Amino acid sequence: MAELVYRPVVGLARTMFKVWDLQIDCRGSENIPRSGGAVLVSNHISYLDFIFNGLAALPQKRLVRFMAKESVFRHRISGPLMRGMKHIPVDRNQGEAAYAHALDSLRSGEIVGVFPEATISQSFTLKSFKSGAARLAQEAGVPLIPMAVWGTQRLWTKGHPRNFKRSHIPITIRVGEAIEASREQYAGAITRRVRERVQELLEAAQRAYPVRPKGPDDTWWMPAHLGGTAPTAEEVRAQEVRAEEAH
Repeated sequence: MAELVYRPVVGLARTMFKVWDLQIDCRGSENIPRSGGAVLVSNHISYLDFIFNGLAALPQKRLVRFMAKESVFRHRISGPLMRGMKHIPVDRNQGEAAYAHALDSLRSGEIVGVFPEATISQSFTLKSFKSGAARLAQEAGVPLIPMAVWGTQRLWTKGHPRNFKRSHIPITIRVGEAIEASREQYAGAITRRVRERVQELLEAAQRAYPVRPKGPDDTWWMPAHLGGTAPTAEEVRAQEVRAEEAH
């Protein structure tokens, strides 16, 4: 029943990509296994990242089940779609249930998509990775597939308005080779290796990105270390601390 929902949604997404005239450059899809379980691990810079992560798996005829915050499943429009596509709700107060759900999916041969940064990176650089993805891969006996997306922040990200106009925005996706998650290793060591690989893929995607900011008013989507005006990771943390203190 699930694919009666998932496949039409994929078709709608592809139609919207054409309407928006997105220039999608996806490489490395062959690294996603054609069968069996795997944990897909990506950076997180946009509300739409899961759509493009899923797009990368389609050449291998795979549908990804993403772990997403539980509030998305309560929304009157997105909720029925998320449930129908067998995505996995994550209640941060009851993380064990989401972990068990994801583990069952992996053991049944599904690909589970995880954003180990947990939240969107407003600096557009990699935040620290939580070890859940590595622990899932270890326990299920499946590989981790690292990947990176770039350009998605220009469509819709935290703190900026959506841009769904026909504006020819390039989206660059890079998928790396599988990383085995041996039970003999510490999950933390595997997590560090995966993060290093995602960082390499992110830098490759940034180097391949075909455009640069058009002017001073268009530098917000570039990280500070590349000459952009996005806040640094330290500035984001300081803003979060001030917000917490205000409450």
